[in-house]
Amino acid sequence: MKQLFQKSHKLDDVCYEIRGPVMDEARRMEEEGFQILKLNIGNPAPFGFNTPDEILHDIIINLPNAQGYGDSKGIFPARKAVMQYYQAKGVFDADTDYIFIGNGVSELISISLQALLNPEDEVLIPAPDYPLWTAVTRLAGGRPVHYICDEESDWIPDIEDIRRKITSRTKGIVVINPNNPTGAVYPREVLEKIYEIACEHNLVIFSDEIYEKIIYDEDARAAYSPMSLIAEDALCLTFNGLSKAYRAAGLRAGWLMISGKKRPLAKDYIEGISLLSSMRLCSNMTAQFGIQTALGGYQSIDDLVRPGGRLYEQRNLCYELLNQIPGVSCRKPKGALYCFPKLDAERFGIESDELFVLDFLREKKVQVVQGTGFNWPHPDHFRIVFLPDKDTLRDAIGRLADFLADYRQNGAGVA
Repeated sequence: MKQLFQKSHKLDDVCYEIRGPVMDEARRMEEEGFQILKLNIGNPAPFGFNTPDEILHDIIINLPNAQGYGDSKGIFPARKAVMQYYQAKGVFDADTDYIFIGNGVSELISISLQALLNPEDEVLIPAPDYPLWTAVTRLAGGRPVHYICDEESDWIPDIEDIRRKITSRTKGIVVINPNNPTGAVYPREVLEKIYEIACEHNLVIFSDEIYEKIIYDEDARAAYSPMSLIAEDALCLTFNGLSKAYRAAGLRAGWLMISGKKRPLAKDYIEGISLLSSMRLCSNMTAQFGIQTALGGYQSIDDLVRPGGRLYEQRNLCYELLNQIPGVSCRKPKGALYCFPKLDAERFGIESDELFVLDFLREKKVQVVQGTGFNWPHPDHFRIVFLPDKDTLRDAIGRLADFLADYRQNGAGVA
């Protein structure tokens, strides 16, 4: 018998539950003819949030210029637009030579961690997190170490827990602000404490700011600060893109800006990022022509996140309906596109949150993501997307309430 081809052992501990086994079950059910309401992924377009016309227009008229390879860092107009965007915020050391355009933030996260980590190097990552950070750290040979965000303090990072988990192998710390999956927006003083820790222990700061324009309340907007504006004496890598605020997830257009102490300490690391960027020749040329227009034009996202705006009102409704369900509680998200509610695990007998979301999917045809899929250590949370219109949200959360009314897990494990 011929030897079976098996996946690399590098993937043994790599998972991405947003598109994991529950997604496979949903796909199987769809093939059987069931209609599944997918509230598992922050994909704006299927819910009627379209990319602004002016971005699409500039991409279309530049199609003849997008046929060949471009600069591995990205086309100059896109990088200059990113530079000017951050300079306008007060990040005066933003420089086109230290800006990289990628196929979405996801690719740039992979490049930045692959370029930095040696086997068993550690990266501090929030719990809960956007799971790509954990997955790519493992794939790069590193070890993710999760610091706790405190639900009772509106999911703010536990600074003392961060300090306790630093070792001689710690190379960097990830900050996701506004946060996915919790919707937390971190006060400036929290970011300043993280910055102080990074300086004290010579850590790279990885700042995931893809939701920076999706902040709902005036106090949260006033409190928000880009990490690059604070971390002047640390090496700071900022990640952002068009996927969420500009509703252009499918275009795969993101950027990485390197700021702070770039020279001389980071010279070799930045050369590694440049090398990996060159190995994929260039990012999607077509999408890059939308970046300058997006950053310089009218910011239509503002209309969506303020009172009366669709995202603002859907956020409020989702939060209110979830908290009306007996056995469910939820902190109000200040940013992003998700609620991360807590389940009374004792009340519902929940030992496996993956089994919970599978049972809910099979019975009510609604797909959400279990909290442990975001590296939360307890099986008592799930993430739900509030991108659907109000009627659809009422239907979905009504199905959840009906489901939980008599749900008790049998403890048999994942089916």
